[in-house]
Amino acid sequence: MNMLRISLMLAGSLLATEVGTALAQSNRFFRIVGPVPTEITGVTADGFITWANMPTNATFTVQTAGELVDESRWADYVHVPTNDGVTILRLFDPNPPVGMALIPAGSFHMGDSFGDGDYGEQPVHSVLVSAFYMDRTEVTKALWDDVYQWAIDHGYQFDNPGSGKAANHPIQTVDWYDCVKWCNARSEKEGRVPAYYTRAAQTTVYRTGQVDVQNDWVKWNKGYRLPTEAEWEYAARGGLSASRFPWGDTISHSKANYCSYWEGGKPHYTYDVTSKEGFHPTYATGDEPYTSPVGSFAPSGYGLYDLAGNVYQWCWDWYWDMYYKSSLSSDPRGPVSPLSGSYRVIRGGCWLSHASGCRVADRGYPEPHTGFHLIGFRSVLPPGQ
Repeated sequence: MNMLRISLMLAGSLLATEVGTALAQSNRFFRIVGPVPTEITGVTADGFITWANMPTNATFTVQTAGELVDESRWADYVHVPTNDGVTILRLFDPNPPVGMALIPAGSFHMGDSFGDGDYGEQPVHSVLVSAFYMDRTEVTKALWDDVYQWAIDHGYQFDNPGSGKAANHPIQTVDWYDCVKWCNARSEKEGRVPAYYTRAAQTTVYRTGQVDVQNDWVKWNKGYRLPTEAEWEYAARGGLSASRFPWGDTISHSKANYCSYWEGGKPHYTYDVTSKEGFHPTYATGDEPYTSPVGSFAPSGYGLYDLAGNVYQWCWDWYWDMYYKSSLSSDPRGPVSPLSGSYRVIRGGCWLSHASGCRVADRGYPEPHTGFHLIGFRSVLPPGQ
């Protein structure tokens, strides 16, 4: 395994060249690991890197480290399949949209590689995802209320006003239709082109009613929208090649807000290593829901919070097992229509979930009009918006 290391300042000027080469963003470093040596031929201050002299049809891994102390500090950041002799990749954005993080383009293995879940999480399959921005946290009650009020004043109608324990807690009790319309309202409020429309002609912005928006009714490269479940899982993994959770293979109350399920005086799941049975002891106060303030736990490798526990998060896709088993390998968006039932995907688990439901591969599927106090969401934004 060969690697290159090159150290750079944010402005892009060369500081030093060592045994290979690494990119540095403030105190963050990157390196390329692959089957053959590569040559970095260009870098920019806004996060783009160009490398060459690589074989086609190979996969290279960009790794990251907060400091260069020893080799064990390097962790996978993104996997990059190559089909050309030159690759240009954006690793980071020093000035992302407010409250969002850049999720770099790359590939990952989607699904349950541990055999922990059910047949709906199989088979594990390779998926290539284009770059996008994602909310660092679940949409808060404060942000929801701000956009919601603007939307009501501009002709939008919602099924639910939404609920939240405090301004800095996630919004919940919002159904799929509410979240899709809210994304459109957020786009319009900020002067962006909305993503969702009521027909394939994409002339009438979706603002009212319960419309089962289909894939070709969406301007995928415009405005805020819900993540596809492939985008959600890719972002949740944070560059880790295979893990149960966004941070690794075990879970405890120090990592997430969930409900630990015990049997016989010990956790039911071997990967649940918390020391206390039941709800999170810090947040199980007052009335349900027992949500926690967003950002209460450590972020993922992409700087995202609360990807396990707290509240479930709506995704774009219709739920259908057969599509999942044969889904596209590049930017899959789910079935074009509800081919099996009428369910939309939720991901991430919630404050009521056991450890199994907080795994990154776990897939829930309520009906889109469901507005439980277990479900919230976060939005994504295409690059260049």
